[in-house]
Amino acid sequence: MSRFVHKSHNVSVLVYHLVCVAKYRRVVFDEAVEGVLREVCLDIALRFEIEFLEIGIDGDHVHFLVQSVPTYSPTKIVTILKSLIAREVFARCPGVRKKLWGGEFWSDGYFIASVGQQESEETVRNYVKAQGQDRHYHQLHAQSVHAQPAPLPHTD
Repeated sequence: MSRFVHKSHNVSVLVYHLVCVAKYRRVVFDEAVEGVLREVCLDIALRFEIEFLEIGIDGDHVHFLVQSVPTYSPTKIVTILKSLIAREVFARCPGVRKKLWGGEFWSDGYFIASVGQQESEETVRNYVKAQGQDRHYHQLHAQSVHAQPAPLPHTD
């Protein structure tokens, strides 16, 4: 669960839902690659102020629910994750390089969204946990499509 991060001049709760896709949408996340990915994420958590709340892996892409500090922009978080994971997967799982003929592990793009601390975080947490089981996607998608923004307060 996310928590308040207290620094000398700020307190923050910055939680992001991040999705990274394997290059060419290739299905490369087998048990060995998943193991390396999880180990690298543990190392990243120790080296950087990035905490992994959930990791969900689904064949050709990975969902991360991460918490970080204002020092790291969302782009910096993505850069750290993608570069370190790719380097270690290629080093420890040489067969992956053969599936990805271009020498890159990740597609260039990514999805990132901030997550609120109320019910939406729990909804995203369950969604990320369920990756590979394909049962919560339609519920989450239906909720986000039909959600109406709160009305603005009336001022005279």
